[in-house]
Amino acid sequence: MPDLNNFFQDNDRKIDLVISGMTNNVKWANGMEGGYVYGHDAVKDYWTRQFTMVSSNVSPIEIEAENEIVKIKVHQVVHDLNGNLLADELVYHFFHLQKNKIAVFEIGEKIKD
Repeated sequence: MPDLNNFFQDNDRKIDLVISGMTNNVKWANGMEGGYVYGHDAVKDYWTRQFTMVSSNVSPIEIEAENEIVKIKVHQVVHDLNGNLLADELVYHFFHLQKNKIAVFEIGEKIKD
């Protein structure tokens, strides 16, 4: 299993470090607009655009791995750039791996308390 802690480095805006752990043709969930973005350049563009619109922090709570799929329960907190809270929720993130790199990232349903 790759070191998915790099994914959470995204909180520190280390985009290139995180992307280095993805396959070249990664399929990445677009949590803001829906759908997916494909490939390193599209993920980088998506995150760069996202960081100009919101400030988010995603913290892992539980990690389960089985058969090249890593399921992570995360606490995500999102603010607009004025500091107004937009979301404070628990959700599952799913990472599908190929050769120890992230090939697909999906966002699961919000977890009810």
